[in-house]
Amino acid sequence: MFPLPLPELLGFVGVAILLVAFFLNLFGWSPAGSWRYLSLNLVGATLACVSSYLIDFMPFVLLEGTWALVAACALARKLTHHATA
Repeated sequence: MFPLPLPELLGFVGVAILLVAFFLNLFGWSPAGSWRYLSLNLVGATLACVSSYLIDFMPFVLLEGTWALVAACALARKLTHHATA
């Protein structure tokens, strides 16, 4: 099992980060609109997307790519609102 090929390593790390964000939110330690939650989602989904691309699994490229894009848009919106406030 170890050492893991790069696509698997990226996938494991990405999914682990997404699960951390989920649990932090579920237990009230990181609200859905927080910097931490959005950043974890962006990084985790991006890693999972790259992993899926490397193994040529396009359904998850679409899923994780969309997830990362939505998280990036939410972060950008938060950043622009924070800058103007």
